[in-house]
Amino acid sequence: MSSKYVKELFNFIEKSPSCFHAIEAIKDQLKSEGFVELLEGKTWSLEVGKKYYVTRNLSSVIAFKIPSKAYKSFHIVASHSDAPTFKIKENAELEVNSKYVQLNTERYGGMLCSTWFDRPLSIAGRILVKGENGVKTHLVNIDKDLVVIPNVAIHMNRTANDGYAYNAQVDMLPLYGSNDAKDSFLKLVAENAGVKVEDILGTDLFLYNRMNGTVAGLNEEFILCAKLDDLECTFTSLQGFLKGQSENSASVYCVFDNEEVGSGTKQGAASTFLYDTLKRINMAMGRSEEDYYTTVASSFMLSADNAHAVHPNHPSKSDPTNRVYMNEGIVIKYNANQKYTTDGVSSAIFKNICESVDVPCQSFTNRSDMLGGSTLGNISNSQVSLNTVDIGLPQLAMHSTYETAGAKDLEYMVKAVEAFYNSCIEAVEDGQYSIIK
Repeated sequence: MSSKYVKELFNFIEKSPSCFHAIEAIKDQLKSEGFVELLEGKTWSLEVGKKYYVTRNLSSVIAFKIPSKAYKSFHIVASHSDAPTFKIKENAELEVNSKYVQLNTERYGGMLCSTWFDRPLSIAGRILVKGENGVKTHLVNIDKDLVVIPNVAIHMNRTANDGYAYNAQVDMLPLYGSNDAKDSFLKLVAENAGVKVEDILGTDLFLYNRMNGTVAGLNEEFILCAKLDDLECTFTSLQGFLKGQSENSASVYCVFDNEEVGSGTKQGAASTFLYDTLKRINMAMGRSEEDYYTTVASSFMLSADNAHAVHPNHPSKSDPTNRVYMNEGIVIKYNANQKYTTDGVSSAIFKNICESVDVPCQSFTNRSDMLGGSTLGNISNSQVSLNTVDIGLPQLAMHSTYETAGAKDLEYMVKAVEAFYNSCIEAVEDGQYSIIK
């Protein structure tokens, strides 16, 4: 059953050991498809029929296509580039009994700590170095099995299988080397980037799992890989974006950083990045302020972030009547308190589009006695208010360092996103919408 997109997804994730590398991999694909890079600090000159992208912080990107000057709406798909991990602190090295060197880290996001033990790990991210006229960014990926977070043996912790409260400052520190590794970490980073260690002024470096993606199941129906939340949606929505385009709507593809820590950064979904970009598109195309607001009124967003499938060992963790399963289609996520932004309008419009291309949909809600997380949709609506549906692909072990999802669902997402971009949604009046496919 293995989807034709599985290998491409694995390659994309392998190229994305950090959020910065994920955006770099997206940029490479956009460039190969003829997209032109824009800079936020420069004046934009846009042309009908052309394709563009802009980045912020090198960890978020917005790409878009201009079909005509008279486009009626923005069709937007948003996902995120980050995943729970451990950030390397400044002055990272820790010496243990003059025998070992560890690296000092802190949590980024809400991970399943136990999944980080006893795996080959390495370090990736960016460094800021002195340049001729200021500061320059270099991406870093130490492409080797570099560190490990070793478990305590069961003989030394007899109650380990009875539940354990992990202390991030004690239990989760990676082993970097024996004592002769002392004072070498920044030198290793500098060597990897091809710079002098004394020129490094700042770092954003993170641990990542070195295990490659693979397929499992009798019929290869499951995919196992790091960072499926949310690079699976990031990848599949990009493929649909590259394939689809309506003559009546402007296609917009967004990937935001920092979703796992609340999105409240200059490059997160709560920032002005989307608002700024849409306003600048409107201005560069010579459209009026009124044109902008009428366009937004007809615009629509797919907030694409993975969803919880029913766990085979713990089916009781799922809602009694809204249960989702891997390989059975795209998940529409609902929450009465608007942790997800889906409502009757947005779900109806998205279902209509999916039905037109025979893509199955599933409904997800949390148990009424169990809180869930929020996602990009309602957060980004604080800056640009538009109809939004929260969707995702079903998976197991969300926020593990090695997650499980369904191979068939990749094709469902690409097909649905392509159909979404091929359509044009227009607000006829409040509560009534036409959908041109």
